[in-house]
Amino acid sequence: MLSGMLIGVLVCAFLFEFINGFHDTANAIATTVYTRALPPRVAVLMSAGMNFLGALTHEGVAMTIAHGLVDINLDLYVILAALVGAIVWDLFTWWRSIPSSSSHALIGSLVGATIVYTHGFDHVLWTGLLDKVIIPLFTSPLIGFALGFALMRLVFEVFANWTPHHANALFHKAQICSSMFMAFSHGSNDAQKTMGIITLALVGAGLLPTGSDIPLWVKLFCATTMALGTSIGGQRIMKTVGGNVTKLEPVMGFVSETSSAVAIQIMTAIGAPVSTTQVITTAIMGSGSAKGIRKVHWGVAGSIVRAWFVTLPATMVLGGVVAAVLGSVGL
Repeated sequence: MLSGMLIGVLVCAFLFEFINGFHDTANAIATTVYTRALPPRVAVLMSAGMNFLGALTHEGVAMTIAHGLVDINLDLYVILAALVGAIVWDLFTWWRSIPSSSSHALIGSLVGATIVYTHGFDHVLWTGLLDKVIIPLFTSPLIGFALGFALMRLVFEVFANWTPHHANALFHKAQICSSMFMAFSHGSNDAQKTMGIITLALVGAGLLPTGSDIPLWVKLFCATTMALGTSIGGQRIMKTVGGNVTKLEPVMGFVSETSSAVAIQIMTAIGAPVSTTQVITTAIMGSGSAKGIRKVHWGVAGSIVRAWFVTLPATMVLGGVVAAVLGSVGL
């Protein structure tokens, strides 16, 4: 029988995954909508379906969250604190239209809650945090930028003799495929964070042995919840990602989505929980830079980058504070 605390964790996991869905919808479809390749509602529903499929294809990232960041079975209130901290941060950044990382919000909150719970730093697997989180935090956006720049330059060479009308017609259609690939990649990486946190809770509750694989019902639960959240849409952040970083054209949308999807798939393959927000944003910056440095609105890009750097420390504090409060009331 499920305890009240475990039910609370599952409810918060549902909320986090739902918020993650509508918070990060913009990552997959902002460029498609802003270049008018698809109307917003169709793009959102397509993204929801591909998110669902992507969420069921991998579990390496989930295993990193469940077993690669801390080496202690946590009380359920600690996991609840991690989820609450991440939810608060996601809602704040959504309200402020800041495309921050839900992934790093959850990880930072989990680490902060664990530190408070254990009264020290010994039970955080710092090597795993460095290899699977910190290094990919910097390398994945760089890969997205480099791929966006290189692919855009390649497109310039291949389609140099095409008229703008014919090129736009081609990439309007191609963008539908690239946005599907991006949405699938988003699901295959982002949905797994909540799978991992639920598995961590089940281990803490004694319902699963340490080191267990991700149960099928957890995968289905998270995939369905993310798809539901995605179907609500993310109009506020979509404007920042799709319209404010650079002036987008269909070819840039295709290049940005394809580049970021490839970068995310690389990180998913090694079990690294990366920020799809970071990767799509830098891919847009890379494709824009290929047309000229002045084509990128670097002031907007700079504010986004600052949000990346503040997410981990801010959510560590949030997770730690919530854990201290819950612990103090005897939960």
